[in-house]
Amino acid sequence: MEAPTRGFSPREARDELAVEAVNLRKTYGSAVAADGISLSIPRGSVFGLLGPNGAGKTTTVRMLTTLIKPDSGTARVAGFDVVAQPNEVRRRIGLVGQYASVDELLSGRQNLVMIARLHGMNTGQAKKRADELLERFELTAPGKKPVKTYSGGMRRRLDLAASLVVSPPVLFLDEPTTGLDPNGRASTWEVIAQMTKGGTTVLLTTQYLEEADQFAERIAVIDHGRVVAEGSPAQLKARVGGANLLVHLGDGLAEETVRGVVAPFAAAPPTLRGAELVVPLADLDATAAVISALAAQGARLDQINVAKASMDDVFFELTGSR
Repeated sequence: MEAPTRGFSPREARDELAVEAVNLRKTYGSAVAADGISLSIPRGSVFGLLGPNGAGKTTTVRMLTTLIKPDSGTARVAGFDVVAQPNEVRRRIGLVGQYASVDELLSGRQNLVMIARLHGMNTGQAKKRADELLERFELTAPGKKPVKTYSGGMRRRLDLAASLVVSPPVLFLDEPTTGLDPNGRASTWEVIAQMTKGGTTVLLTTQYLEEADQFAERIAVIDHGRVVAEGSPAQLKARVGGANLLVHLGDGLAEETVRGVVAPFAAAPPTLRGAELVVPLADLDATAAVISALAAQGARLDQINVAKASMDDVFFELTGSR
């Protein structure tokens, strides 16, 4: 049984964007949490928000889900204004925050049944959906026990299950798999994949860069409250080079010498990580030419490696954070 889907209004169906934000700004005293955030997220897509801790990701999610009001700027979610029409927005979204939001005194199953009933399912439907989700997240046996007895990982899985009782048009996931083991993360993404096939739009923040790389169709990188880059994972990785040439400095090979040799081939300025110079290349075809040029300067070939650019490289290049 797939998660029930709330109906779209004609107004929503005409709107191709599930989320549209223009110059959202939010300050707390002298601290600027969001400094002109603009996003356009098509319906039925998975969109990732990446950035260091404190970059403004959670603040952005909280503004888009009507939990806090922006100081300035506008945003529409599922076709409705988050400030002028917050109730309409809330009817059409799901939110998984960073902290569990279930009732600790109830059992896991009772929590899910209650949520399903609040969304209009009859008792039979609610119990069936609760049992499906408990099995999916490996909580069938613990589902009979009070939530206050759950471990942190179990509570997180239950919170995810609670948010997926129905398939809202737009689902916000704020670091949904943090604290989950690999099996829990895989189960979560199986359920999310089912929902996106049904048309749900997902906005994701995550600490796991490989998750964003694998599942997000587009990614915005936020740093100091601003969007510093946006594009598909492939486009973002291309910005830091199609591949990275890793040159280990040593044996008298001077950093400035290497920088001068690789400059004509580099897609961006090389960066130094410890004793290793990371040279972004536009494509792998330049590798042989760079190696030949370095060899002419006395570089030992067994100290040179080539690696395709990853989201870690993008994150470090754009934010300076690892």
